[in-house]
Amino acid sequence: MTWRDGKASISRLLLFMASIIIGIAAVVSIQLFSKNLEQNIERQSKALTGADFIIDSRQLPNERVQGIIDSLGADAFEVNFSSMAAFPKNGGTKLVQVRGMEGDFPFYGTLETEPASAATTYQREGSALVDATLMLQYDIQAGDSIKLGLLTLPIAGAINSIPGSSAISTSVAPTVLLPFRFIEQTQLLQLGSRKEYQYFFVASPDMDLDQLDKTLDPILDAENADLDTHNSTSRRIGRSYENLGKFLNLAAFIALLLGCIGIASSVHIYIKEKLADVAVLKCLGASRRQTFMIYLIQIAAMGLFGGILGTMIGIGLQQVFPLLLQEFLPFEIEIAVSPQPIIMGLLLGVLMSVLFALLPLLGTWYVSPLEVLRVSEESPVKSKKARSFTFTAILLFIFLFSFWILKDLLFALAFVLGIVITFAILAGVSALFIKGIRKYFPASWGFTARTSLLNLFRPNNQTMVLILAIGLGTFLISTLYFTKDILLAKTALKNGANDANMILLDVQPEQQEAVAASITPTGLDVIDNLSIVTMRVHSINGQLANEIRKDTSSTINEWVLNHEFRTTFRDSLIASEEILEGNWVKEITPGEPVKISISENLAENAKLKVGDTLVFNVQGVLMETTIGSIRKVDWARMQMNFMVVFPKGVLEKAPQFHVLTTYAPDDSSSAALQRDLIRKFPNVTVIDLRQIYTVIEDILDKISWVVNFMAFFSIITGLIVLIGSVRTSKYQRIRESVLLRTLGAKSKQILRITALEYLFLGILGSLAGILLSLVSSQLLATLLFKEPFVPSVIPFLLFLPGIIILVMAIGLSNIKSVLQSPPLEVLRKVG
Repeated sequence: MTWRDGKASISRLLLFMASIIIGIAAVVSIQLFSKNLEQNIERQSKALTGADFIIDSRQLPNERVQGIIDSLGADAFEVNFSSMAAFPKNGGTKLVQVRGMEGDFPFYGTLETEPASAATTYQREGSALVDATLMLQYDIQAGDSIKLGLLTLPIAGAINSIPGSSAISTSVAPTVLLPFRFIEQTQLLQLGSRKEYQYFFVASPDMDLDQLDKTLDPILDAENADLDTHNSTSRRIGRSYENLGKFLNLAAFIALLLGCIGIASSVHIYIKEKLADVAVLKCLGASRRQTFMIYLIQIAAMGLFGGILGTMIGIGLQQVFPLLLQEFLPFEIEIAVSPQPIIMGLLLGVLMSVLFALLPLLGTWYVSPLEVLRVSEESPVKSKKARSFTFTAILLFIFLFSFWILKDLLFALAFVLGIVITFAILAGVSALFIKGIRKYFPASWGFTARTSLLNLFRPNNQTMVLILAIGLGTFLISTLYFTKDILLAKTALKNGANDANMILLDVQPEQQEAVAASITPTGLDVIDNLSIVTMRVHSINGQLANEIRKDTSSTINEWVLNHEFRTTFRDSLIASEEILEGNWVKEITPGEPVKISISENLAENAKLKVGDTLVFNVQGVLMETTIGSIRKVDWARMQMNFMVVFPKGVLEKAPQFHVLTTYAPDDSSSAALQRDLIRKFPNVTVIDLRQIYTVIEDILDKISWVVNFMAFFSIITGLIVLIGSVRTSKYQRIRESVLLRTLGAKSKQILRITALEYLFLGILGSLAGILLSLVSSQLLATLLFKEPFVPSVIPFLLFLPGIIILVMAIGLSNIKSVLQSPPLEVLRKVG
């Protein structure tokens, strides 16, 4: 019976299955990719680090740190920093990452060079290795020279890959590798230079790296150093891709949830039509269990088949993600098909089909054999206990699945609560709509308008189920679209036409006037001339930083205690700043308490508020300060923003260096200025923000593409759900349309009745869904992303009319066969 009935209803069941296929494909593809990413990071953890463990420090190791390094026996070490490089061959200049290396690094993975021998000979021969892409850009070959500060070295070869680097990082500051013994000759390391010393170790076979990390890391942290094992590095790299993975999983889950809505609405209408057949079967002696199982097996089989197809598509789709994300990753991903996501895809297909079809399927259990003789179209009364059990199972499924994806109990609960509230609001809207039409029925309207309104509340109406399907589908689609806009706005670059696009770093006090004098003769203006003073946190509210590190109950973020803050002093706010709390202090007279302004994110991470005390170690001198104000800083603006700003009258005599900014209108003026500055001041680092804009915009374009792809994927799922729900509803209107034709109604009248009915449903469902999505998106922006929400007009201009037209088009196509065939033929087909 399952097979025979299924063959007769294959077209309706295929639409039902489409919802499953796309949802399963999204989940399986993303889960497979996440699993592959996790396995690749774990497998290549040593190659990512190049060593078993690393000790690094932002300054030359002090006596205690050096003692630890000596006791462990470093196998290689380097100092790395950003600087300008010049190519005497053609006068080109470029910001690079200089790595002065001593020892046979890497110990794992490969330093790939062209020629291959350069990787082992560059230290002995006293030459440099330069990033391959950089050499192509500047038409440099092996044998040419590179100038770093006061030092000129021959280039031994090109670097094709080095452990731990990615295409994105090398595009911003390409790597230049040279022997450590030449670093001093460059004279690039000056006051304020950002540098990092790294010591690489190969562990003995019996060494427990996790125990080493647990023992030494707190000691090193107290001395402003750090220990990273290849295990902790791989975990950190994994965490850095968690947010992207969570968004992709959330988008996939929304696609899956849309599929569930499609299942529930399609099966509701499908089973409602089958109740008369079930009553006949019961008259012929079929039991409740037999009639129930006929349709349950149908649904489960469609779920299994949809799960298989969705899983196969998901396996194919996972091949796309490495191509999209390769530039973000410091290694190549080897794709393998793991069994867990595949088993999950198959099980999900059956589980979600049966679970979300169970409520309408209960109608077959409680239908009476007397329904054959009754004229009433009312659905059979279902057991409250059975319905409660089904609703509970559905909510539990959504909660467990969202918790598994989001890895956060509160977010999972909020997600389920949001779905329940949305469902309840839409159900309430449709119930009020039906009640309102009944109470205020426009009896004076014409026949077609009256009939279309009657269809919305008379027996066998589809108002509730279609408003729920259309409303929930539109709600999820619009919410995903608004969320996408919030995410992309959060990462968008903001840069005005007159903002500085060139930053000059590491300008020493004695060079300040000369550097400024080199800028102005070229026709450019000095926009900013900032003094930078470096310092570290000594204590917070009277508690020493070392004590806070040892306090396991402390909620202060550890980076605050280890960070070397670059601070400045000025008497006014800049365009990217806004005071949130307290008052801005312009200047301090001698003897007054030092009131500083800190950024909102520093206040949150250090658990500081206005009036709290913060003692800084300013290069050996302790300075007590009080939080005078907390600022909101727009870090998306590419300009000199600071977490800590002092008033004037405090830091003027402290050891400092300077940062100057200017605006170069074109490439030629930028290149000319860089050549002149590198020739006169080789220690000054010039950052051309336009080059960085290009790189970052390319990154954001890729992120935008991924986000848009997943949003589009879910939107397509939602549209298929709507098509399936509305398309399946046609079988409820065929008999009415045939009777109207038999009674003499014209085709135009039937078309108008149908068009108006679906117009009302489309407007109400889609408008309610979009308005609810505005509320949910505002909550997401405020509570989750902590960003202002500026709603896009696209859902109102595109989704609202588009979904209304789609619903009307499908509704009209539903009665095409009625209008083109004789009434008796149609009745025989649906009978």
